[in-house]
Amino acid sequence: MNESGNKNFFKDQGRKLFNSMSSPTAKGILLHTKEYKFLKEKIRIYSSVLKVLGCLLIPLLIIFLPADYLLFDNFTVVQHRVVFIFAIAAIFWIVEPIPIFATSVLIIFLELILVSNGGLNLRLASESGKELGQLLNYKEVLGTFASPIIFLFLGGFFLAIAATKYKLDQVMAKTFIKPFGTKPHWVMLGLMIITAIFSMFMSNTATTAMMLSILVPVLASMDAQDKGKIGFVLCIPIAANIGGLGTPIGTPPNALAMKYLQEYDITFSSWMLMAVPFVITMLLISWFLLLKMYKSSSQNIVLKIEPVIKKKHQIKNPMIVYGTFTITVILWLTDFIHGLNAYIVAFIPVVVFLSTEVLNRDDLKLISWDVLWLVSGGLALGLALDKTGLAQVVVASIPFDEMAVYLIFLLASVIGLIVANFMSNTATANLLLPLIVVIGTTMPGLEAYGGSKVLILSTTLCISLGMALPISTPPNALAYSTGLIKTADMSKMGVIIGIIGVLLVYLFLFLNTQIGII
Repeated sequence: MNESGNKNFFKDQGRKLFNSMSSPTAKGILLHTKEYKFLKEKIRIYSSVLKVLGCLLIPLLIIFLPADYLLFDNFTVVQHRVVFIFAIAAIFWIVEPIPIFATSVLIIFLELILVSNGGLNLRLASESGKELGQLLNYKEVLGTFASPIIFLFLGGFFLAIAATKYKLDQVMAKTFIKPFGTKPHWVMLGLMIITAIFSMFMSNTATTAMMLSILVPVLASMDAQDKGKIGFVLCIPIAANIGGLGTPIGTPPNALAMKYLQEYDITFSSWMLMAVPFVITMLLISWFLLLKMYKSSSQNIVLKIEPVIKKKHQIKNPMIVYGTFTITVILWLTDFIHGLNAYIVAFIPVVVFLSTEVLNRDDLKLISWDVLWLVSGGLALGLALDKTGLAQVVVASIPFDEMAVYLIFLLASVIGLIVANFMSNTATANLLLPLIVVIGTTMPGLEAYGGSKVLILSTTLCISLGMALPISTPPNALAYSTGLIKTADMSKMGVIIGIIGVLLVYLFLFLNTQIGII
């Protein structure tokens, strides 16, 4: 039967089905349902378009108004356009009229068109008589897709995908939880430690999803009305968010910070030496708070742990994954011995897993390309702010020299923490870190407090501590989707952890500078 015949056949069958519904009520319901779905889709499209147009209102005012109206009469044409791009990035990342990774791609596109040496050679009426300014090299803008930071993440994704494919993450998680016994408080600590460790090297989102699935039998073995269930569900996203601070690849903000910290010789191992003790301390504090606020009434938790790998032919590839994972982590931790930087080491699992067919063509589709594009957009925005001189102009116009130095540190951290609770941590880092870098390099008196590197590190760590709402991080959203916790539960813990975390960030950074780790 040809294509037209198929269409006629299904059309006839549909007509017969409709006519067979002799009841006018049934026909009315069907028509009403179809009309409702069409109307609902139409409203969705209109609302999406209106949302995008509303978000574009302020950026369009910025680009069409003369720079004098922006309180900066010394802007060049290029800097004026970068303000326009920055406004789009900020509003779109906060309101999300389009996916946040799509906003990053849009940023790169706008930079190529408006402020690169390969873009349009046109001027608006509002730009007449103004100095053009420094154009970006289009190769550098496109090069953000191939930044060393991107390859660092790519290596982490390959490790995570391989571990998930062969269920080694579940094997290790279930094996590691055995030593923690059956008492609820020790089981919770075990879950938090395992989640934090995995989050250091895997996607926080993937780790949370895996650990929540492991949590199901834990919750099933608890009393029906046990308040401790709330604590167990909360402990997973909290541990995932905190654990991600432990390594440069733990969260995108860490990787972005590493880009700006390269000149300060902050390596993978020195980052871990600085961050892991902080992670351990925050985990113990969070564990203590969860036990006090959501005390379990269950006496024992019995877990049935079954082996995942059972057949001999299933062992070869998992062993390759185990070996590669171990070698990669060891090389990351010993970079001060062999000299290979973290970006080159991250390429090892990519080569090994593809060469040995541990991962195939279909597995490549599982890579979180949206995260890579999101990071690329942040790198491109930072490039524009730096190379065009816009960040220097903005920072120079703010009287930082009249402020106390400690106030600069506190403001940067608190603003980062608050904003990160309402929008993506990565988007927050994308917006704030380029400005923080300029403040750190131009502000006098910072050296007495550890200099620019401490300002960058403190802001980055505080951004990742933003976890007070379900929308704050993907792990929070996953935990909230279980339906076992309320927003109030998450907010209460998130606010307390955020406040304690900010104070501990400065304490640990001070100690690390005194010891000489950073």
